[in-house]
Amino acid sequence: MMNNLQHFFPVTLAATWLDQAPSGLSLHLSDWLYDASSLTARLKKHATHFSVEVIGQRVEACSAEEAIGAVKAGEEVLVREVLLYCDGHAQVFARSLLPLSSLTGEQQQLAQLGNQPLGQVLFNHPDLVRHSQQVAKFGADTNVVKLAKQIQDSTRSTSQAELWGRRSMFMVADKPILVAEVFLPGAFAYSAGANMNASDSCGVS
Repeated sequence: MMNNLQHFFPVTLAATWLDQAPSGLSLHLSDWLYDASSLTARLKKHATHFSVEVIGQRVEACSAEEAIGAVKAGEEVLVREVLLYCDGHAQVFARSLLPLSSLTGEQQQLAQLGNQPLGQVLFNHPDLVRHSQQVAKFGADTNVVKLAKQIQDSTRSTSQAELWGRRSMFMVADKPILVAEVFLPGAFAYSAGANMNASDSCGVS
């Protein structure tokens, strides 16, 4: 079931992003966080019906807090925030920063995705390269956990005190795109029973 969550936009993802895996992560959760292939494709393996809900999309200046690598502070980026659903259950919140300088040529289509998952487009590109990957934990005071609570209140999902996410820098034809994904309460990433086809599954939203 999808929700009217546009008033949460932009959720943002302020966090302490870690280059190395923290101690104490379960092997199962680590497998989802560090899977190098398409998260969209992996989720589809677990669902009869996969869908995307766009929370919001707009152009704004990249903040110093989110700037990393080829995505520079102050440059104009298209911010896109979505939820990924499997059989009506929200599995993942995703926030993507697409520099306007990257939305040229063939990549102009990335600004017009609508309810199409970004990962489905990116992982079909022959020149896709993943340059960096970091992970972070999100506590009760963060916007993404507040968003998750709103979703829980409407779906009665299992409560979860903290959430884990990851962000990756992708280069498509040498154009940078920053994608962050947070696994929501009740997501397959937290359930050891949902680890089928991990080795050949596909990570962006």
